[in-house]
Amino acid sequence: MNNIVVVGGGTAGWLSAGYLAARHDVSVTLVESPDVASLGVGEGTWPSMRHTLQVIGIDEHTFIQECNVSLKQGSLFKKWVHGRDDDAYYHPFITPPAYGEYHLADAWHTLSGCKQAFADFASVQASICDAGLAPKQIQTPAYAGVANYGYHLDAAKFAELLKRHCIGTLGVRHISDHVLGVTTHNNGDIASLLTAQSGDIDGSLFIDCTGMNSLLLHQHYKVAFKQQDHVLFNNRALAVHVPYSSDNQNIASATISTAQSSGWIWNIGLQNRMGVGYTYSDKFNSELQAQDTLMQYIEELAGRQQASQIESRAIRFEPGYREKFWVNNCVAVGMSAGFFEPLEASAIAMIELSLTMISENLPKNREHMDIISTRFNKRFTYRWERIVDFLKLHYVLSRRNEDYWLANREASSIPDSLQELLELWKYQSPNRHDLIQNEEVFPSASYQYVLYGMGYGQFTHQANASTTSTHASSVSATEYNSHAKLVMAEKVAQQVTAQKQQYLAALPSNRDYISYILSLQRSVA
Repeated sequence: MNNIVVVGGGTAGWLSAGYLAARHDVSVTLVESPDVASLGVGEGTWPSMRHTLQVIGIDEHTFIQECNVSLKQGSLFKKWVHGRDDDAYYHPFITPPAYGEYHLADAWHTLSGCKQAFADFASVQASICDAGLAPKQIQTPAYAGVANYGYHLDAAKFAELLKRHCIGTLGVRHISDHVLGVTTHNNGDIASLLTAQSGDIDGSLFIDCTGMNSLLLHQHYKVAFKQQDHVLFNNRALAVHVPYSSDNQNIASATISTAQSSGWIWNIGLQNRMGVGYTYSDKFNSELQAQDTLMQYIEELAGRQQASQIESRAIRFEPGYREKFWVNNCVAVGMSAGFFEPLEASAIAMIELSLTMISENLPKNREHMDIISTRFNKRFTYRWERIVDFLKLHYVLSRRNEDYWLANREASSIPDSLQELLELWKYQSPNRHDLIQNEEVFPSASYQYVLYGMGYGQFTHQANASTTSTHASSVSATEYNSHAKLVMAEKVAQQVTAQKQQYLAALPSNRDYISYILSLQRSVA
């Protein structure tokens, strides 16, 4: 199993080639059609990308300089609850301090009466984002930060950087050619790819990164697609690039998601522009109506003249995932495995999770592969299901009254697994015991940020009830322990407040940090 063939380029293909070539002494070949452009819309990553780039061997400063990168610290949701101007909350990347030891969610309910925003009570990052600051100082080493962060990036430039690095540094063989067909062994494994000009390309493991076409997994192996449009309604998007009003305009520290009558608009700040788009359901909105909604948003953002000069790109997609992801000696990575709307930027994260499991369990032989593929399919079916639940959570908790939002709250559209969790969370805050995998896609802290950011009702359980007692001699052992935890949680919250002041005083703006990194490139040149 030392001859790996990646089919398809783009972010998924070149990440796959680079990750496996960097971690294993194997031959890696990437085949991509010269006529098929990658979708290139996903411009947000999770903090996990820092580790991925380190594994591949790409310098962070080079990455920032060449891929129009800015630093992302989470997501800001506007108008998702009731649609008013003051309707906003953060899902930051920082986990609440002492998470799992002290229950800051319990303390928040008790100490603030839910009047302070939960993300502001439990995290320094909401304040950092509000101030437009970077998650690190100028002198902070590459890939380190005082606050957790991922990236906003230009997907096309990112793929080009990966391509150059993979070919020039990691020795990946690149073939630009059309795949015309597949030859197989008697056991159904792929033996080779038939190409238009490059002959047969042999391999022992084939990675399908051909996007929605899913050339190998779907077209060759006929693996069915499990549509999720009965749960997640969005299936269309309009995407545009909006320039800044000035060269020194600050860069947003979070992805901004603003709810609309039939979907939501994303706003991602890069170095020289904003990536803006409207994702919606064609059952509730026509493309013309969506275009009008998007243009109105851009007018408010950049002015009517600027909006009139911008042309949008229409994107069609079906929300769902494959019934299997690894069949015989072929495994799908990226959109060939599945795709949902870009909420919470899970698409690139799923690529990283797939590559981590493939790499850490790279088959030694054909018998080993059968075991790994079974485990891979089970694990990633679970992960796709959890993404469905987490994305749907945002819609279920909304109190907007347009038809789109009302339909999203109908019980028939809510997975049973999510309904069960919502019932549980009426009585207790989300915790690590609610989610059973050792590497969840979204940890319980993320559910807390969304639940309490959207005003999910107060829970009443014994820990809350017991906090009214202040004298250890008058309470039971259980009540005493609950009170002690509350006292400690209050101290942690006070530390968060003190830390905010330190960070707000010491951190540079996003724009200033990025300008410094770009100046390093100019000084070298």
